[in-house]
Amino acid sequence: MEVDGAQELGTPDRRVRRSRAALMAAAVRLVSERGTTAIPVTDLAEAADVSRRLVYLQFGDGDTLLLEAAVDLIRRELLAQSGDGTAVVEGVLAMARHFAGHRSFYRAMLTGSCAFAMTRALDNLFGSQNEQVVREQFGELDEDTARDLAAFVAGGTGAVVNEWLINGADPLEPQVLADRLLRLWAVFAGDRTTLATRGHDQ
Repeated sequence: MEVDGAQELGTPDRRVRRSRAALMAAAVRLVSERGTTAIPVTDLAEAADVSRRLVYLQFGDGDTLLLEAAVDLIRRELLAQSGDGTAVVEGVLAMARHFAGHRSFYRAMLTGSCAFAMTRALDNLFGSQNEQVVREQFGELDEDTARDLAAFVAGGTGAVVNEWLINGADPLEPQVLADRLLRLWAVFAGDRTTLATRGHDQ
C-alpha cells in the first residue's frame, strides 16, 4: 500500500520516518544490485512501496535521495559503531570493512551522477574525526591549521579509498587497505618505527 505524502510533508512523525527509511533502504539495495546510480525515481518509489510524489516531497530528486541514503548508511553502520574511544588502527580497519562490504553501492556512488557530492559528503562525515587525529598527532594547532590539515588528510585518504573501491581486485581485502593507509599516516607523521614494523608485516 502506497504512503500518501500530502499529509506527511513537514510532519516528522513515525510514518514520515518509516517512509524515508524505506526509500533510503531501497536506494542502497537498487544501486548495489544494478551497479549504477541511474535508477529511475519510479523504480525507487516502487521498491519502497511509496508514491513518486513522496520521493520529490521528501528529497527533491533521485540523486539527493541516493546521497542521503549513503550518508545514513555510513552513520548507522560505521560512525555509530566507532565510539570516541576507538583507536586509529581499529577505526581504519572498521572503515575498510564497511566499504568492502558495500563495494557495489559505493563504487556506483563514486563513479555515477553523485560522485562529486558523494566525495564532499565523505569529507564532511569524517572531518571531525580527522581533525581529532591531527590534533592528537601534532599537538596544539590553531583552528584554521587544524581544519586545513584535516581536510588535507581527508582528501588523500579519500583518493586511496576511492581507487581501492573502484579498481581493486575482487574480493577486496580490508586489511590490505588498512595497512596501506596506516603506512601512509606513519610517513606523514614521521613515525619511522611504525612504518618499518608495518612494512615487515606484509
